[in-house]
Amino acid sequence: MQETDEKVVRAAHLELAEGDSFPFALGLEPDMSWADYLRAREEQRQGANLPDGIVASTYLLATVDGQVVGRTSIRHTLNEGLRRRGGHIGYAVLPQYRRRGYGGAILRRSIVVARSIGIDRILLTCDDSNLGSRRIFSELSGLH
Repeated sequence: MQETDEKVVRAAHLELAEGDSFPFALGLEPDMSWADYLRAREEQRQGANLPDGIVASTYLLATVDGQVVGRTSIRHTLNEGLRRRGGHIGYAVLPQYRRRGYGGAILRRSIVVARSIGIDRILLTCDDSNLGSRRIFSELSGLH
């Protein structure tokens, strides 16, 4: 993420806050400056100054032709809570871009990034009601 992403990330964050059960921009508070948000994401990537219960993670935007279509959060390690719910990768596709294959593309790229930072065994989880992710996981079930 960079300085120029602020407007689109804040808009996506508000959009998902109205309908989905998870935030688009993890850790973004309404009164937080964009510079502080970027700093917090970099610290989280480095594993520095982490609040209790938060693990080091890499947060990336997914773009197509310069348009943000989704995001991913790749957790470098798992705590007990993430072993039960969350796993190594959390991703989101904005509602207007769903059912176009972006979720699978985001997840496949996330797996490549996870492996590049040393995660060999990747735990993926989703809610039973998340039919889109369940379908994507099924399609990727042969991936090792």
